[in-house]
Parts: sequence; C-alpha cells; structure tokens
Amino acid sequence: MNFIKTLPRFCALSAMCMILISGSAASAQDDQSFATYFATLLEKAKDQGITESTIEQVRPSVSLNTTALRIERRARGGSTDPNRRIPPFTGSDEQRAIIGKARPGRAVYQRLQSQFSQIERDIGVPSSIILAIYGKESNFGSYTGNFDTLGALASLAYEGRRRALFEKEFLAALRMIDRGTPRNSLKGSFAGAMGKPQFLPSVYLRLAVDADGDGQKDIWNSEADAMASIANYLKNAGWKRGQRWGMAVAVPSTFDRSSVRSTAVPQRCPRVFARHSKWLTVAEWRALGVVPVSARTLADDELATLLEPDFEGKTAYLLTGNYRAILDYNCSNFYALSVGLLSDEIAS
Repeated sequence: MNFIKTLPRFCALSAMCMILISGSAASAQDDQSFATYFATLLEKAKDQGITESTIEQVRPSVSLNTTALRIERRARGGSTDPNRRIPPFTGSDEQRAIIGKARPGRAVYQRLQSQFSQIERDIGVPSSIILAIYGKESNFGSYTGNFDTLGALASLAYEGRRRALFEKEFLAALRMIDRGTPRNSLKGSFAGAMGKPQFLPSVYLRLAVDADGDGQKDIWNSEADAMASIANYLKNAGWKRGQRWGMAVAVPSTFDRSSVRSTAVPQRCPRVFARHSKWLTVAEWRALGVVPVSARTLADDELATLLEPDFEGKTAYLLTGNYRAILDYNCSNFYALSVGLLSDEIAS
C-alpha cells in the first residue's frame, strides 16, 4: 500500500496530515534523486576499473543516509569568521582528556609490548605517540563508529559540498572490496573514517599494514595492524626517528614576537600554521630567552617553531618537524598538542 496515496483516506487533511504527506513526498523525492546520482556514481566506478562483481555486490546495499548528512551539516555549522577568537588550550576538553587517557594507554602498551617493540624497530615511531593517537581517534578502540562507510560516503558525495573528496573516498572503498576487504567490514564514522586508527579508504589503501602476519590489513579488529598502520602513517608524513615532538617553554615578557614571525605562506590549514613562528634552532631560542620548563627537552641543534596556544604570558611550546607529522593526521593545534602531551603522560 502506498503510504502517500492512502494517508488522506485516514484523516481529514488536517495541518498535521499535510505535513506528514509533504514530508513523506520530500523524503521519497530525495531517495529517488539519490538513486539517480548513485547509479551515475557506480558507472564512474565501472569506468575506473572497479570489478562488476564488486559493483553488483554494493548496488543493493547502499541508501541515502540522512543521519550522516545531518551530522556533517552540524559539524560545519560553526563560525567561519577568520577573526573569531580562538579559545584557550588550557582547560579545554583536549587538555582535560590527557590525564584520563594516560592509564588506559599504558594498559594497551603492556598488552602489546612485543608488537610495539617491533614497530619501533621497523618504523621508528615511539609507542607513546602511536597510543596517544589511538586514544584520540577511537578511545583505544572502544568506539570506531557504526556507520556503513559506503552509504555515508555516497550520501555525502550526493550532498555535493565536497563531492570530489567523498566520491574519491567512495571509489577507494570499492577498491578495498576488490582487493579482498569484506563488504561488511566497512564500518566507521559518519564521514567515512574507519577502524581503530580512523583511516579514510584512500589512506587505508596507501598505508594500512598487516603487522600480525595473517594476510589481512585489519584495522577494525587487529590492534597490531592498527598500531603499525598509525606508525606507518606518521612515517609517511615525515616522522623523524629519535626526535621528540616538542617541549614546553617559558617566553620572557620582553620577547619581540615580530622578530620571529614566519613569512611562509601555508599551502594547507592556514589558520593552524599562521600561529607558528619561523624556524630557529633550540640554541637560538635559548639565546632569545625562550627556555624549557620541564625535564623533557630538545637538543640545541634541533630546529623548532614557537607556538603560544594561549597567547602571551602562558605556557608556550617549541615544536619540531615531528609535530608537523602529527598535524598531518589531524590539522589542529589543539589535536597535535594533545597527542604530544598525552604521549608524554603515557611514557612517564
């Protein structure tokens, strides 16, 4: 029985009935428009070499995910004013979460100590940094998302605001199926990030690792694979073996910030990198009166940039190239600082 056609028989076309009819009609129209778009997306997949068997497996299992669309719209609903005030890092949710996540991070390390030792030897990224990202991304695997990845990506591509990105990720997810990833494994966040490390499909294809040797790059169920994959991501982003991410410093009240202002033009995340100074060696920073405030320090010949997350008079940080590798994972100073500081807590 067609709900839209029969509903008027059961009411006197009250205002509420009219809203129901109108909403149902709009929903049906959205579903039809999505189905038309999805058919063209599958044609594009075919043109790009995705196998017919994968396409036919996927075709009946993907529908418009309005929940993913609502969350995405809400996530981008904040102010885009470039002059809006940046909230302080001190006292933020990111900072408060650090102490709470340190103990479970150490517990994961104890459970996977031999795997971490192997990862550090082979890839060169410290276990504490890997665990900090693991804690930030999925709360040590306790929440990896339950959205169907293909449905979420196709829906966000259909919405159109970032169609090129989400179409690319949808096609990458189909290639995962082509290469043996089970269709029902593709679960994750509303925006397509999957598994314990929250990799997008294109990142999975490039950087996921089979660390436990079972022939699968299983970032959903294998912690060994997930941890090695995070390390491989950071290595690919430029992580330098044996280098710290940064250190906390005190900046003198007489410091001339204009003398260290960076003139570089960021190619990405301009608001993030605009807050970083130019590069100087730690010895040069010391000569300017910028000194460490903890036992965790950098070598004098290390190059570092200065970041004052809470502006003048508060704790600042000298940051190495490895901090930039963390930013590659998530381009937010709050995120990268949280990862660095959480890694120090886990390692302590």
